Amino acid sequence: MISDIEQLTTTFEQDLNSATKAKDLEALKVKYLGKKGPISALMINLKDCSKEERPIMGRAINDLKVHVSGKIEAQYKELESQEKLSKLSQENIDITLPGRRVKMGSAHIITQMMDEVLDILISMGFSVQNSPELESEYYNYGGLNYPEDHPARDMQDTYYINKEMLMRSHTTNVQQHIMQSANPPIRIVTPGKCYRNETISSRSHVIFHQFDGLYIDKNVSFKDLLATKEEFYSRLFKKKVEIRTRPSYFPFVEPGLEIDIRCTSCGGSGCTLCKHTGWLEVCGAGMVHPNILREGGLDPDEYSGFAWGGGIERLCLLKHGIPDIRLFMENDINFINQFI
Repeated sequence: MISDIEQLTTTFEQDLNSATKAKDLEALKVKYLGKKGPISALMINLKDCSKEERPIMGRAINDLKVHVSGKIEAQYKELESQEKLSKLSQENIDITLPGRRVKMGSAHIITQMMDEVLDILISMGFSVQNSPELESEYYNYGGLNYPEDHPARDMQDTYYINKEMLMRSHTTNVQQHIMQSANPPIRIVTPGKCYRNETISSRSHVIFHQFDGLYIDKNVSFKDLLATKEEFYSRLFKKKVEIRTRPSYFPFVEPGLEIDIRCTSCGGSGCTLCKHTGWLEVCGAGMVHPNILREGGLDPDEYSGFAWGGGIERLCLLKHGIPDIRLFMENDINFINQFI
């Protein structure tokens, strides 16, 4: 059997020398190491060896198997290296050409708009505060004067984690946090992501971004609210804007109102952006409800304030004439590249 092993080794070496392609090596692997190959046959013939010869022959056959396998693997690597060198030799490379410039990343349009909003409000004296996305029912609803039977508390409107915790539905949830930890004057803006269980459409989404402003001090008036909003939107749209108010209801403000600005696209004459009304709805606002002040440990006879909240996606839609809010979440690179 030793002579058979030596003869097989010699034959393999000859076949290996003539293998010039990967498919030749694959054929050798099947020929010598396959189940029906000569090495397997040698293993089967071990039963014909004497008890003393069997371990010696077994080791010799295993050594042959390792030798064949290693030689084939080394030849594979050698062929791969030759192919790479061959490809490189065929390429014409002009090393004097400048390298390809790597494109730098850019902030998403939502982030850009949020940064712009915060820059304006910081310059107007507001400080940025953050509130938790995972919030207690008290700070999101109870401490903001929401009645127990208010529909916003229902499961079909709010993402509850359990009976006490939920995903915040607005960044207004910061108000009691701030009033319980700071004394007036309070002048803050709270940016962040919000969650509401709504039907996804061109105008609404289950995830959206919002910023909430809050100003509490002595002698804060409705006139201060209107002046602040007019100044803010004029800076944001980079031109003087006209605002109007419409009565509305929010549990945490009294009186509550919706704020519209004269359409920045048509100047009020009517277009598709403003649905031919000449006005664009931009936010909800109002004077801080006395119950909110009392809940925060402030005397409503001594302090007053105003609050407002607006959607970042809404501002992007208005400022850039974007028709569908879903575009912000789809990660379409062609859409995103428009705002780099």
